[in-house]
Amino acid sequence: MKARRSFHDILVFYTLALPAFIIILILASLLLSQLGLSIPIFSVQGLGTYMKTVWKPMYEPPPHGAYYGLLPAIWGTLVSSVIAVLLALMFTISLVVFMEEIAPKHVKEAFSTIIDLMAGLPTVLYGIWGLAFLGPLLYKNVMNSIYTYFNFIPMFSCEPLSGATVFTAGVLLSIMITPFTVALVQESYRSIPYTYKEAAWSLGMTRYEYVKLNLSMITPSIVSAILLGFGRASSETAAVTLVVGNAMNIGTCIFVPAYTISSLIANQFAEAQDFPYMLNALFAGGLILLVIGLIVNTLGVFMLRRVRF
Repeated sequence: MKARRSFHDILVFYTLALPAFIIILILASLLLSQLGLSIPIFSVQGLGTYMKTVWKPMYEPPPHGAYYGLLPAIWGTLVSSVIAVLLALMFTISLVVFMEEIAPKHVKEAFSTIIDLMAGLPTVLYGIWGLAFLGPLLYKNVMNSIYTYFNFIPMFSCEPLSGATVFTAGVLLSIMITPFTVALVQESYRSIPYTYKEAAWSLGMTRYEYVKLNLSMITPSIVSAILLGFGRASSETAAVTLVVGNAMNIGTCIFVPAYTISSLIANQFAEAQDFPYMLNALFAGGLILLVIGLIVNTLGVFMLRRVRF
């Protein structure tokens, strides 16, 4: 029998549905505005905006005067984000296994509280800490040592000149996204039915085999944490701007200053009005960042929904 709906029920339903439609409209507006403001630079530079390494602001418009190539910023964004998710993955697995399988209850609660506090800190605090402490620490004790012994590897082949590098940005981002990835993986780990765990112990598994089995059951959640963490890392602005070095470099070595798309927009936006098409180039950078974010976040949510017990 079909349920009878009163006018009050209909009014409440559509009132609650309105915010959902507003969110969709905001996302569509964001995408269309980024695309619309990027078209002028595409009309004079084409796809070279994303493929060229030259960033040359001039009062004479492109392509014969100024030229705005975003490839170095895209490279810096991808490299720093990959470094971040690889390091964050190691931290995440270690923390989740320690808190769920090894640590006493009061220690686990203390770690959970600390992780929650780290997740809520303003990102600019991480940035000034990275600039004043983490960058010099990595430069003196990590980058120079790696360069001395492993400079035959292309990614470590350039001598570091300061702590402001894409490597530093990646390490700082890994620290910033770890609380987020830990929360995702830990929630899935806790959702494993206790009967599965009892069955594993009844088979005589060692602790290592037991943990390995549990992690294999939440593989989609781990992949989702990597993807969503990548999305968060690629869009970070304030902290990365302070430690990445802000230089238009591109290459295989990670011990050089670089730009990310976010730091390029933050640094160049104030003067973008003074140069023709420069603002449109920055919006083109925002467009590719939005596309990257939509892709990795959509894949991350899809993988998270595959966790079923």
